Amino acid sequence: MAMPSVVDHQTWRDELDKLRAREKAATKELDAIAAQRRRLPMVRMPDYTLVGAEGPVRLVDIFAGRSQLIVYNHMWNPDPDAEWQCGGCTGFTSAFTRLDFLDNYDARFVVVTQGPIDAALAYARRVGNRMTWYSTAGSPFGADVDAPPGGGFALNVFLRDGDTVYRTWHTSGRGVEQLTHTFALVDVLPYGRREQWQDSPDGWPESPTYSGWLDSPDVARLYGPKS
Repeated sequence: MAMPSVVDHQTWRDELDKLRAREKAATKELDAIAAQRRRLPMVRMPDYTLVGAEGPVRLVDIFAGRSQLIVYNHMWNPDPDAEWQCGGCTGFTSAFTRLDFLDNYDARFVVVTQGPIDAALAYARRVGNRMTWYSTAGSPFGADVDAPPGGGFALNVFLRDGDTVYRTWHTSGRGVEQLTHTFALVDVLPYGRREQWQDSPDGWPESPTYSGWLDSPDVARLYGPKS
């Protein structure tokens, strides 16, 4: 297996300083992007009703008294015989085990899926997911926020003013990566993600894209009730 070249400490420090300049520039650019995000306009939402563990619940009540809400729209296979749901969604959401810190920011983070609530809650327990889940199976909410039945995943952010809810931000695909620690940790490793699409030196180990990701059975084995 190929390895990075070995140099003296000063040469290593010089190369690190060059990289650090780019990292600092990227951090400043992310700060500028976040500033632009805070200046986005918003759109008023209808008064949706979803279903939670305790029954029907209005979208405004999902805020639980907070003013800000993050929603991860979890993909759902409607086949009643499906043993597992989306591995990417399962791995992403199961990583969030401590969300109480959001209370200090007047915010909440929940999962919404197209699956029936009983099936969704059972699946969450099976894979050790500790987030709060809601179903949009009987509501147009999911479709209206770019996560329709049979569609992909999405992440949406909302702001509440009294009983009025506004949609403020949306992302999907790799836009969701910045919200998890998993890729950030792997990307600082010498070999990175080892995925074939990445720009790596000759001889670096490579694997098919997604091959290192935990699939749903892996998540259940590691974090589920029988783990």
